[in-house]
Amino acid sequence: MLHEFLAQNRNEIIARSRVKVSERMAPRPTEVELRNGVPLFLDQLIVNLRRSPSGDEEIGRGAALHASELLRIGLTVAQVVHDYGDICQAVTELATEQEAPISADEFHTLNRCLDEAIAHAVTEYLRQRERSVSEEGTERMAVLAHELRNQLSSALLAFEALKSGKVAIGGSTGALLGRSLQGLSSLITRSLAEVRLEAGSQLRGRILMAEFIEEIEVAAAMEAKARGLQLTVAPVEYLLAAEADRLALGAAVANLLHNAFKFTRPAGHVSLVTRGTADRVLIEVEDECGGLPPGQAEDLFRPYEQRGTDRTGLGLGLAISRRGVQASGGDIRVRSVPGRGCIFTIEVPRLPVPAPAA
Repeated sequence: MLHEFLAQNRNEIIARSRVKVSERMAPRPTEVELRNGVPLFLDQLIVNLRRSPSGDEEIGRGAALHASELLRIGLTVAQVVHDYGDICQAVTELATEQEAPISADEFHTLNRCLDEAIAHAVTEYLRQRERSVSEEGTERMAVLAHELRNQLSSALLAFEALKSGKVAIGGSTGALLGRSLQGLSSLITRSLAEVRLEAGSQLRGRILMAEFIEEIEVAAAMEAKARGLQLTVAPVEYLLAAEADRLALGAAVANLLHNAFKFTRPAGHVSLVTRGTADRVLIEVEDECGGLPPGQAEDLFRPYEQRGTDRTGLGLGLAISRRGVQASGGDIRVRSVPGRGCIFTIEVPRLPVPAPAA
């Protein structure tokens, strides 16, 4: 068994891994990393493989907890990522030299564990950084810069891990890269909308909703697929048109969809429906989050307000989205369906269908 090989050769693997860490040019190794980091990495791997030989989600949970411990003793997230790779390489080399009876499936499990550990360690690191910023009450622009840096750091670290060839693009690290890039896109869109809102420079104009929703659907479908969710987008009446700031409205719809994907249960369903009334255009995003406790719907629109167990982000999106939509003469509201989910509705002024040319 793989975990038995690791336990029996623990000291040799630690020694080899420390050599690899000490020879690394970047990120520069530290004494704490050499003394405490490598043994903790290896011991965590042994424990998790013993509990779950198939290397399933137990690895991810352990990696998140382990990342917290390592970050507390002063290791950077880059060190965490690279040390997992160094240990994996040391294990592979030693097993080859000893002609150890480790099957191809077990080596595959080792690499999957590495993939899960990297993804969860980076995610936990970013979660802690985001929470600390929120607790310190950093000003909004600093918060935005911090969020952008976190997402970019996550993307770069995932890319480096993929470039090394130690993990596959279709695994958790590849998914982390995709989520980070999607997060960057959302942050940039949101920040542009907020800058225009603060400057009072919104550009309200005619928006043909069929074309607008088609643009939104492209990115939303990719995110839904990456998260293993189903997205349904209802057809939009061709001549339905709204009067609003296109950038602000796009940022608001994208934010609602992102939140719906974020909080919908695994393998769940999200729907996007656009329809018109006599004088309004309504855009509805329905998720399967399970619903909200009574009386808490409006709390979601407060700055820094978050719900659920996924605490990535700082909870600014809904507050900014509502302000942007309200500046176009509309609003955002939410209705909870207990036991099922939430329905967020954006409403903006509707423009009449142009009269046919004489």
